[in-house]
Amino acid sequence: MITLKETAAVTGIGETVYGRGIADRSSLALQLEAGLAAVRDAGLEPGDIDGVIPMSNGSALAEDFIMNFGIKDLRFSATVPMGGASAVASLQLAQAVIAAGICRHVLLSVGRDGRAGNISMRLAQAPQFRTVAEFEMPLGAFAPVQLYAQMARRHMELYGTSSRDFAEIAVAIRSHAVNNPNAIMRKPISIEEHQSSRMISDPFHLLDCSLESHGAAAVVVSAIGPARDLRHRPITIMATAEGHPDSPVAITQRPDLTQLGIAKAAGRAFAAAGIAHADIDVAEIYDCFTYIVLCQLEDMGFCAKGEGGQFVRDGGISLHGRLPVNTHGGLLSQAHMVGMNHVVELARQLRGDGGINQVPDAQIGLVTGYGDMGDGAIAIMRRG
Repeated sequence: MITLKETAAVTGIGETVYGRGIADRSSLALQLEAGLAAVRDAGLEPGDIDGVIPMSNGSALAEDFIMNFGIKDLRFSATVPMGGASAVASLQLAQAVIAAGICRHVLLSVGRDGRAGNISMRLAQAPQFRTVAEFEMPLGAFAPVQLYAQMARRHMELYGTSSRDFAEIAVAIRSHAVNNPNAIMRKPISIEEHQSSRMISDPFHLLDCSLESHGAAAVVVSAIGPARDLRHRPITIMATAEGHPDSPVAITQRPDLTQLGIAKAAGRAFAAAGIAHADIDVAEIYDCFTYIVLCQLEDMGFCAKGEGGQFVRDGGISLHGRLPVNTHGGLLSQAHMVGMNHVVELARQLRGDGGINQVPDAQIGLVTGYGDMGDGAIAIMRRG
């Protein structure tokens, strides 16, 4: 049996400058820039890449990297169609491909050019939204904020969670973005400002919602042997896992609206890594909406179901809290790079390169992804 534990490491990271509005370059051009930066950061040449896992929306293909990077022998390419869980799930795929001996250096990339387009049309055309498109969009539920608001409202009814709890998340993550030169939203916000921001879809206010942004992020995952000879100390991938919720095509048909796919994945990842929750020094948690952060904290076991509100009220996710979360500003305040910027930030933290937001002596951390209707992915990493 092939074991994936500690067979691969993140060796290179790259990002473009993030911005709002329409980019002056294509998503492909942005991904090539971030990808090249990640390759150079690892101390590799572009032709050393022998595996590519680009963003699954078709904005960049393996052939684009072959041509532009001059890759002579690309041995593996694929995409992972899990929406916001794709970046972290791609780590698992890269790890598996490396453990199987197929590749030595795999490049993962995500890019967005800021063109949101007609959101109802995009969702209706996505296979994973087929059921929602047929039965729920005609009733007016046509945007993610509406689909996920149902989960948040159910949590509030069951456990007494409040909008102010969501505000605690938005404020804490924004405070981290303030210190990040490559974050879009760098103005501090208060609980009161969150509460007075306009309602988008009850119970979500504007400041509960992630950004529309442009830019790109990329990482290089390398076999553990070659990784030790590269530019930086390798960030070893201890364990990865993905999980899918019950009723994965319709949130409304779930027996429990407050449980995400990561509830199935987290236990496997912690067991495979051989660590406890108390061993995690820093976490980069997918934050398309504030509630999704709170729910993942519970589903991963950092607190019991229904106790996420108390966890964040106690300052648990601040830089000096029990579990510093989204030290770069996340999707809420840095940029929405479909979670690849979370992977970049975790590697940066474990290298000790987090700048003002560096978590002291961060040795072990985790990163999560949340996809579309609740798919979950998690990767646990350590300083090599």
